[in-house]
Amino acid sequence: MTRKTAEAPAKERLSRERIVDNALALADAEGLDAVTIRRLAQDQGVTPMALYWHFKDKDRLLDGIAERLLSDVVMPSEGPDARPWDEQFRDLLVALLQVLRAHPATAHLVMTRIMLSEPGLNLTERALGLLSVAGFSREQATQVASHALASMVILVTTEPGRPEASDTAEREQRMRTKKASLQVLPPEQYPNVVASADAFVQCSSEPYFELGVDLLIAGIRGVSATL
Repeated sequence: MTRKTAEAPAKERLSRERIVDNALALADAEGLDAVTIRRLAQDQGVTPMALYWHFKDKDRLLDGIAERLLSDVVMPSEGPDARPWDEQFRDLLVALLQVLRAHPATAHLVMTRIMLSEPGLNLTERALGLLSVAGFSREQATQVASHALASMVILVTTEPGRPEASDTAEREQRMRTKKASLQVLPPEQYPNVVASADAFVQCSSEPYFELGVDLLIAGIRGVSATL
């Protein structure tokens, strides 16, 4: 059997969707740096050319991962909604946040790729529409939407004590070291930092994310009231 013939079934098996699924799973388990065309091909038992058939390079693969994340966002119904704009905007952000929380290692990819796919454009269109209702100008709405997206990504990627795609024992040791470094600071000079040592390395996830979204919405609402 020739090499070309042997790889034909592999191309059929390795659809674009399956490659993205595998890449996302690998990033979740080992971090985004582990995601390479060669590694994915090795894990699937094919040559890299079988993947290049769908993605010409890693950057296009990252585009595909970002598109997958955005396509997983379940947006609120597009039908008539009598609720205030800020409640609808909050629901939109929470829907995005839920997806990003499930894949923290790749969350940052959406920041520069949200306008490169239909799911991202649909999300942006909905956000801009709601901000327009709030009284923001086109320019202001674009800036607010950008801040909101960045805030959701930052909430996920900077969550205190967030589990990382690494050895559990190693991670726990890093957390202990960080906590110890804060606790030995002079309490007379940094009383609040020392007292907050635990909070800097771990926190209750749900209250953390809920507070983050509430702070953002309150800020946007406050600005809109001055327009």
